[in-house]
Amino acid sequence: MTHLLVQFSDTHIRGPGELAYRRVDTAAHLQAAVQAVLRLPQAPLAVLMTGDLVDDGSAAAYAHLRELLAPLRCPLYLLPGNHDERDLMRQTFPEQAVLQQPAPGGFVQYEVALPGLRLLTLDTVVPGASHGSLCAQRLAWLDAALAREPALPTMVAMHHPPFETHLGWMDRIGLLEGGPELAAVLARHTQVQRVVCGHLHRSAQRRWAGTLVQTAPSTAHQTWLSLAPEGGDGWGREPPGFLVHAWRTGDDLVSHLAFNQPSEGPYRFRE
Repeated sequence: MTHLLVQFSDTHIRGPGELAYRRVDTAAHLQAAVQAVLRLPQAPLAVLMTGDLVDDGSAAAYAHLRELLAPLRCPLYLLPGNHDERDLMRQTFPEQAVLQQPAPGGFVQYEVALPGLRLLTLDTVVPGASHGSLCAQRLAWLDAALAREPALPTMVAMHHPPFETHLGWMDRIGLLEGGPELAAVLARHTQVQRVVCGHLHRSAQRRWAGTLVQTAPSTAHQTWLSLAPEGGDGWGREPPGFLVHAWRTGDDLVSHLAFNQPSEGPYRFRE
Protein backbone atom coordinates (compact mmCIF):
# COMPACT_ATOMS: atom_id res chain seq x y z
CA MET A 1 0.00 0.00 0.00
CA THR A 2 1.29 3.46 -0.91
CA HIS A 3 1.22 6.07 1.85
CA LEU A 4 1.18 9.84 1.23
CA LEU A 5 2.40 12.77 3.31
CA VAL A 6 1.62 16.23 1.91
CA GLN A 7 4.02 19.10 2.65
CA PHE A 8 2.74 22.69 2.66
CA SER A 9 5.20 25.50 3.30
CA ASP A 10 5.41 29.27 3.60
CA THR A 11 1.68 29.89 3.57
CA HIS A 12 2.21 33.43 5.01
CA ILE A 13 -1.39 33.90 6.12
CA ARG A 14 -2.49 37.30 7.39
CA GLY A 15 -5.71 38.41 9.03
CA PRO A 16 -8.94 38.16 7.01
CA GLY A 17 -8.94 40.56 4.06
CA GLU A 18 -5.22 41.39 4.35
CA LEU A 19 -2.71 40.81 1.55
CA ALA A 20 0.94 39.87 1.95
CA TYR A 21 3.22 42.53 0.45
CA ARG A 22 -0.03 44.40 -0.36
CA ARG A 23 -0.38 42.16 -3.45
CA VAL A 24 -0.56 38.45 -2.57
CA ASP A 25 -3.83 36.89 -1.45
CA THR A 26 -2.15 34.12 0.49
CA ALA A 27 -5.48 32.98 1.95
CA ALA A 28 -6.95 32.34 -1.50
CA HIS A 29 -3.81 30.44 -2.48
CA LEU A 30 -4.02 28.26 0.64
CA GLN A 31 -7.69 27.57 -0.05
CA ALA A 32 -6.67 26.41 -3.53
CA ALA A 33 -3.92 24.19 -2.09
CA VAL A 34 -6.36 22.61 0.37
CA GLN A 35 -8.79 21.90 -2.45
CA ALA A 36 -5.97 20.38 -4.50
CA VAL A 37 -5.22 18.00 -1.65
CA LEU A 38 -8.89 17.09 -1.37
CA ARG A 39 -8.86 16.29 -5.11
CA LEU A 40 -6.02 13.78 -4.78
CA PRO A 41 -7.24 10.30 -5.72
CA GLN A 42 -5.68 8.96 -2.53
CA ALA A 43 -6.07 10.79 0.77
CA PRO A 44 -2.83 11.63 2.57
CA LEU A 45 -2.07 10.34 6.04
CA ALA A 46 -1.29 13.89 7.16
CA VAL A 47 -0.25 17.38 6.08
CA LEU A 48 3.15 18.63 7.27
CA MET A 49 3.63 22.43 7.33
CA THR A 50 7.27 23.51 7.32
CA GLY A 51 7.07 27.01 8.72
CA ASP A 52 6.11 30.60 7.98
CA LEU A 53 2.55 29.55 8.60
CA VAL A 54 1.56 33.19 9.07
CA ASP A 55 3.10 36.42 7.83
CA ASP A 56 3.05 38.73 10.83
CA GLY A 57 2.90 36.40 13.85
CA SER A 58 -0.46 37.80 14.96
CA ALA A 59 -3.31 36.04 16.75
CA ALA A 60 -5.69 37.13 13.96
CA ALA A 61 -3.47 35.50 11.34
CA TYR A 62 -3.28 32.22 13.26
CA ALA A 63 -7.05 32.16 13.74
CA HIS A 64 -7.47 32.72 10.00
CA LEU A 65 -4.98 29.94 9.26
CA ARG A 66 -6.93 27.51 11.42
CA GLU A 67 -10.14 28.37 9.57
CA LEU A 68 -8.49 27.88 6.16
CA LEU A 69 -7.11 24.47 7.13
CA ALA A 70 -10.40 23.22 8.59
CA PRO A 71 -11.56 21.38 5.41
CA LEU A 72 -8.59 19.00 5.58
CA ARG A 73 -9.65 15.60 6.84
CA CYS A 74 -6.28 14.45 8.15
CA PRO A 75 -3.86 15.29 10.96
CA LEU A 76 -1.70 18.42 10.73
CA TYR A 77 1.93 18.53 11.83
CA LEU A 78 3.13 22.12 12.24
CA LEU A 79 6.54 23.63 12.81
CA PRO A 80 7.53 27.29 13.01
CA GLY A 81 9.43 29.50 10.61
CA ASN A 82 11.00 32.89 11.11
CA HIS A 83 7.62 34.66 10.66
CA ASP A 84 5.95 32.54 13.35
CA GLU A 85 5.39 32.88 17.10
CA ARG A 86 5.71 29.57 18.91
CA ASP A 87 3.36 30.41 21.79
CA LEU A 88 0.57 31.70 19.54
CA MET A 89 0.94 28.67 17.29
CA ARG A 90 0.48 26.39 20.32
CA GLN A 91 -2.47 28.41 21.62
CA THR A 92 -4.25 28.32 18.25
CA PHE A 93 -3.95 24.54 17.91
CA PRO A 94 -4.48 23.28 21.48
CA GLU A 95 -5.61 19.85 20.28
CA GLN A 96 -2.20 19.19 18.72
CA ALA A 97 -0.61 17.08 21.44
CA VAL A 98 2.83 17.20 19.82
CA LEU A 99 2.83 21.00 20.03
CA GLN A 100 1.83 21.03 23.69
CA GLN A 101 4.84 18.94 24.73
CA PRO A 102 7.81 21.11 23.77
CA ALA A 103 11.32 19.78 23.67
CA PRO A 104 13.84 21.13 26.20
CA GLY A 105 14.26 24.86 25.71
CA GLY A 106 10.65 25.26 24.58
CA PHE A 107 11.49 24.33 20.99
CA VAL A 108 8.87 22.82 18.65
CA GLN A 109 10.57 19.46 18.21
CA TYR A 110 8.64 16.21 18.24
CA GLU A 111 8.34 12.81 16.62
CA VAL A 112 5.45 11.17 14.78
CA ALA A 113 5.12 7.49 13.94
CA LEU A 114 3.71 6.94 10.44
CA PRO A 115 3.37 3.52 8.78
CA GLY A 116 6.93 2.50 7.95
CA LEU A 117 8.25 6.05 8.41
CA ARG A 118 9.24 8.22 11.35
CA LEU A 119 8.89 12.02 11.21
CA LEU A 120 11.17 14.18 13.37
CA THR A 121 10.83 17.98 13.45
CA LEU A 122 13.63 20.46 14.14
CA ASP A 123 13.03 24.04 15.30
CA THR A 124 15.45 26.43 13.54
CA VAL A 125 13.84 29.70 14.65
CA VAL A 126 15.84 32.60 16.10
CA PRO A 127 13.24 34.95 17.66
CA GLY A 128 13.22 38.32 15.94
CA ALA A 129 15.59 37.23 13.16
CA SER A 130 15.14 35.97 9.59
CA HIS A 131 18.00 33.48 9.61
CA GLY A 132 17.98 30.07 11.27
CA SER A 133 20.10 28.39 13.90
CA LEU A 134 20.55 24.97 15.46
CA CYS A 135 22.09 25.09 18.92
CA ALA A 136 23.72 22.18 20.76
CA GLN A 137 20.50 21.51 22.71
CA ARG A 138 18.37 21.11 19.59
CA LEU A 139 20.95 18.96 17.86
CA ALA A 140 21.39 16.74 20.92
CA TRP A 141 17.64 16.09 20.88
CA LEU A 142 17.83 15.01 17.23
CA ASP A 143 20.89 12.83 17.78
CA ALA A 144 19.23 11.02 20.70
CA ALA A 145 15.94 10.59 18.82
CA LEU A 146 17.71 9.08 15.80
CA ALA A 147 19.77 6.78 18.01
CA ARG A 148 16.60 5.25 19.49
CA GLU A 149 15.37 3.88 16.13
CA PRO A 150 18.46 3.21 13.97
CA ALA A 151 16.70 0.92 11.49
CA LEU A 152 13.46 2.88 10.92
CA PRO A 153 13.32 5.06 7.76
CA THR A 154 13.11 8.66 8.92
CA MET A 155 12.20 12.09 7.57
CA VAL A 156 13.59 15.17 9.32
CA ALA A 157 11.59 18.40 8.83
CA MET A 158 12.86 21.94 9.46
CA HIS A 159 12.22 25.44 8.14
CA HIS A 160 15.62 26.80 7.04
CA PRO A 161 17.52 24.73 4.43
CA PRO A 162 21.04 23.84 5.57
CA PHE A 163 22.72 24.02 2.15
CA GLU A 164 23.78 26.87 -0.13
CA THR A 165 21.08 27.41 -2.76
CA HIS A 166 22.92 29.94 -4.98
CA LEU A 167 20.06 32.38 -4.36
CA GLY A 168 22.38 34.90 -2.73
CA TRP A 169 19.92 36.90 -0.66
CA MET A 170 18.10 33.79 0.60
CA ASP A 171 21.41 32.14 1.53
CA ARG A 172 22.22 35.13 3.73
CA ILE A 173 19.08 34.38 5.75
CA GLY A 174 19.40 30.61 5.65
CA LEU A 175 20.65 28.29 8.38
CA LEU A 176 23.63 30.36 9.50
CA GLU A 177 24.50 28.44 12.67
CA GLY A 178 24.67 24.71 13.30
CA GLY A 179 24.88 23.47 9.72
CA PRO A 180 28.18 21.55 10.03
CA GLU A 181 27.05 20.09 13.33
CA LEU A 182 23.76 18.97 11.76
CA ALA A 183 25.71 17.34 8.93
CA ALA A 184 27.76 15.42 11.48
CA VAL A 185 24.61 14.16 13.22
CA LEU A 186 23.01 13.05 9.96
CA ALA A 187 26.18 11.31 8.82
CA ARG A 188 25.99 9.10 11.93
CA HIS A 189 22.41 8.03 11.22
CA THR A 190 21.96 6.46 7.81
CA GLN A 191 18.22 5.80 8.27
CA VAL A 192 17.44 9.46 7.39
CA GLN A 193 15.96 9.25 3.90
CA ARG A 194 14.98 12.89 3.53
CA VAL A 195 15.45 16.28 5.16
CA VAL A 196 12.54 18.50 4.09
CA CYS A 197 12.55 22.27 4.48
CA GLY A 198 10.66 25.42 3.65
CA HIS A 199 11.83 29.07 3.70
CA LEU A 200 13.16 29.09 0.14
CA HIS A 201 9.79 29.49 -1.63
CA ARG A 202 11.09 27.16 -4.35
CA SER A 203 11.53 23.44 -4.90
CA ALA A 204 15.23 22.57 -4.80
CA GLN A 205 17.18 19.43 -3.94
CA ARG A 206 20.72 18.61 -2.90
CA ARG A 207 22.59 15.52 -1.81
CA TRP A 208 23.96 16.62 1.58
CA ALA A 209 25.40 14.83 4.62
CA GLY A 210 24.66 11.44 3.13
CA THR A 211 20.98 12.08 2.49
CA LEU A 212 18.70 14.14 0.22
CA VAL A 213 17.67 17.61 1.38
CA GLN A 214 14.60 19.02 -0.37
CA THR A 215 12.79 22.35 -0.11
CA ALA A 216 9.11 22.90 -0.83
CA PRO A 217 7.57 25.66 -2.91
CA SER A 218 5.30 28.17 -1.24
CA THR A 219 1.58 27.58 -1.50
CA ALA A 220 1.45 31.26 -2.53
CA HIS A 221 4.36 33.28 -4.01
CA GLN A 222 7.77 32.02 -5.15
CA THR A 223 11.25 33.46 -4.79
CA TRP A 224 12.39 34.85 -8.13
CA LEU A 225 14.83 32.47 -9.81
CA SER A 226 18.05 34.46 -10.18
CA LEU A 227 21.31 32.68 -9.34
CA ALA A 228 23.38 35.86 -9.50
CA PRO A 229 25.22 36.81 -6.28
CA GLU A 230 22.41 39.22 -5.35
CA GLY A 231 19.65 36.93 -6.63
CA GLY A 232 16.68 35.77 -4.61
CA ASP A 233 15.76 39.23 -3.32
CA GLY A 234 12.31 39.29 -4.87
CA TRP A 235 9.24 37.19 -5.54
CA GLY A 236 7.03 36.32 -8.48
CA ARG A 237 3.78 34.65 -9.43
CA GLU A 238 5.07 31.31 -10.64
CA PRO A 239 2.55 28.50 -10.09
CA PRO A 240 2.14 27.88 -6.36
CA GLY A 241 2.20 24.35 -5.06
CA PHE A 242 3.28 21.77 -2.52
CA LEU A 243 5.08 18.43 -2.21
CA VAL A 244 3.61 14.95 -1.97
CA HIS A 245 5.91 12.37 -0.38
CA ALA A 246 5.01 8.76 -1.17
CA TRP A 247 6.33 5.43 0.12
CA ARG A 248 5.53 1.83 0.82
CA THR A 249 6.62 0.22 4.06
CA GLY A 250 10.14 -1.09 3.59
CA ASP A 251 10.85 1.03 0.50
CA ASP A 252 12.39 4.45 -0.12
CA LEU A 253 10.58 7.78 -0.29
CA VAL A 254 9.55 9.30 -3.62
CA SER A 255 8.64 13.01 -3.64
CA HIS A 256 6.38 14.71 -6.19
CA LEU A 257 5.84 18.40 -6.92
CA ALA A 258 2.12 19.26 -7.16
CA PHE A 259 0.33 22.49 -8.02
CA ASN A 260 -2.61 24.28 -6.45
CA GLN A 261 -4.69 24.92 -9.54
CA PRO A 262 -6.70 22.20 -11.31
CA SER A 263 -5.59 21.36 -14.84
CA GLU A 264 -7.02 19.53 -17.80
CA GLY A 265 -6.89 15.75 -17.78
CA PRO A 266 -6.19 13.04 -17.23
CA TYR A 267 -6.20 11.92 -20.85
CA ARG A 268 -5.22 8.35 -21.68
CA PHE A 269 -2.04 7.94 -23.72
CA ARG A 270 -3.63 5.38 -26.08
CA GLU A 271 -7.04 6.82 -26.77
